[in-house]
Amino acid sequence: MKKLTTAIITCIVLCSSAEAGAVLFDFDNVPQYSPFPLDLTVDGITAHFSATGQGFSIQSASVLGFTPVGFSGNSIYPNSVFAADLLVGFSQTLTDFSILYAPEEYATDSSARMRVTAYMNGILVGTNTTTADPPGTWPSAALSFSSAQGFNSVVVHYDAPPPTGGDYGPIFMADNMTVTTVPEPKDYALMLAGLVLVGAMTRLRKQAET
Repeated sequence: MKKLTTAIITCIVLCSSAEAGAVLFDFDNVPQYSPFPLDLTVDGITAHFSATGQGFSIQSASVLGFTPVGFSGNSIYPNSVFAADLLVGFSQTLTDFSILYAPEEYATDSSARMRVTAYMNGILVGTNTTTADPPGTWPSAALSFSSAQGFNSVVVHYDAPPPTGGDYGPIFMADNMTVTTVPEPKDYALMLAGLVLVGAMTRLRKQAET
């Protein structure tokens, strides 16, 4: 029984390590004013940040004199008042992507539509949109995309302005990017080995009881 318990614990540990793929990029260790393009590595995953237009740079989340909800430390900030897409490529295949954003809006009663589009080696995988709720002044929301198919690059795009108008600009800040990777083949092997081990120990226990 003791051996069976040990085997089960071992399997749980192995399976947990194989599934633990969520990685947070919070930009707090990147020096302020760092321009794009920029490479950032966290827990073995390298993200390559670039942009269209005049791009982005790393700034304090409080650069405006206040901090959008959910933001902290350093964040991605636009270099101009003109629209620019945020482009991110990854060194590993992902199943999930999420990034906190805040569009330039001032006491508006609706918010811009933001879009993320995912690709696998340049081939379209899918897209998703969201709007900040509640709206207001530099409101924040999480823009996310998930696909079991896997993807290794995304484009974050200012898709449409607030439908009711107001005082706004077609730019956005971003922070706290979270990604989940596809388990490596070795992780699948560990999971299988753990399950086989538990099965074997269960059979031995049953044989010993008969």
